Amino acid sequence: MGSTDSKMDMGLVGLAVMGENLVLNMESKGFSVAVYNRTVSKVDDFVQGRGAGKKITGCHSMVELAACLKKPRKVMIMVKAGEAVDDTIEQLLEVFEQGDIIIDGGNSNYQDTIRRTKYVESKELYYIGTGVSGGEEGALTGPSIMPGGSPAAWNLVKPVLQAISAKSDGVPCCDWVGENGAGHFVKMVHNGIEYGDMQLICETYDLMKNILGLSYEEMGNVFDEWNKGSLNSYLIEITRDILRYKDTDGQPLAEKILDTAGQKGTGKWTGIAALEFGVPLTLIGEAVFCRCLSAAKSERVRASKVFSAPSHIPLIGDAFIKDLEKALYAAKVVSYAQGYLLMREAAREYKWNLNYGGIALMWRGGCIIRSVFLGKIKEAFDKKPDLENLLLDPFFTGIIEDAQASWRRVVAAAVQNGIPAPALTSALAYFDGYRSERLPANLLQAQRDYFGAHTYERVDKKRGEFFHTNWTGHGGMTSASTYTV
Repeated sequence: MGSTDSKMDMGLVGLAVMGENLVLNMESKGFSVAVYNRTVSKVDDFVQGRGAGKKITGCHSMVELAACLKKPRKVMIMVKAGEAVDDTIEQLLEVFEQGDIIIDGGNSNYQDTIRRTKYVESKELYYIGTGVSGGEEGALTGPSIMPGGSPAAWNLVKPVLQAISAKSDGVPCCDWVGENGAGHFVKMVHNGIEYGDMQLICETYDLMKNILGLSYEEMGNVFDEWNKGSLNSYLIEITRDILRYKDTDGQPLAEKILDTAGQKGTGKWTGIAALEFGVPLTLIGEAVFCRCLSAAKSERVRASKVFSAPSHIPLIGDAFIKDLEKALYAAKVVSYAQGYLLMREAAREYKWNLNYGGIALMWRGGCIIRSVFLGKIKEAFDKKPDLENLLLDPFFTGIIEDAQASWRRVVAAAVQNGIPAPALTSALAYFDGYRSERLPANLLQAQRDYFGAHTYERVDKKRGEFFHTNWTGHGGMTSASTYTV
């Protein structure tokens, strides 16, 4: 059954691949670990297989798990988000004591984590909801870890979590995020940005393939070059490898993969949160909807036979590839800018003291969106902690200014050639809206006042003073805002 040490440093519940890899990561850093899984045969298989000869103890019940953990007990839950987490918490509460710590390392909704933190604390135990990013490999070799929850528990779990996390320039990609659901909220935004990054890369691939007619090998070479410069990142790197990968018949494997994308919900949660907080998270929203549209494969096949495509407009390959690189970089900056706006609004609402530069540092290693330019985000918030929008930092302003002409040419080429590029396009539209001193919302407010007496403010009057017009002569002078029922 593994180690015979009766008191182990950590416990873990849930031996799917992520759970197993986190256990092996902990053990490799010098921590002894007790493991439990609802299907107890998986416990034996793991301890006798991948965990053989290591400081790992298998447990066949929650009682056994609690009995072999050092106090205060610390256990990480790695089970499916939702009801399974609540069930596991209840089982742990039956065998744990005051001061013990429960850590949810899955992709839980931050609102569930807010509720669970309050509930577990009411039982005089501590609760941590932590984002863990990096996939199966990251869990084994060092993920990005974003903990939040009961502040008093942080110093008790800090040695373990920072030890198993990725390191960037020797600094752990793990630090305290904030109270209750802050850790899972930041992980949710991370995943939303991940959706946006992936969609932007897919659109650039689509434009190279269908406008320039590049082969998979040629596209792989382009991404290889991009990975040596300002776009250096994990997602650019793996895209290069994917495009170069050949099937057993020597043909590109990516071309044989069905074009219907899946999703596990965190991108959708990010979009929902953006709507709730009134933050224009347009790029990430489009990335989510693109996955939804891809799922309608049979309908798209039928539509492709009904509608004609525009005539192909030839472009100069090398020049367009340079434009694509700049457009991708600029849109990526917008994605992060929008994500940070969402975190700022949530921090105001829940009174979280988020360290925005520190969050960028946590994302520099181990996670899916790790890239060299995250260091620049940290520098931006170090210089100006109350920075309103990442686009206003001089470094990022310079990127956008340099990319504008290329970005517009790319979007125009996509539209003219009938290649969908909603993420690149919505990012540009957001930027154009953000840099506009005056938007057509004046007409929108007039429309709202016309049909609903919703009132409007005037540019020639002080802010906060509202007016209503009887536009037709029949509507009356009472505004909707004066109704008491």
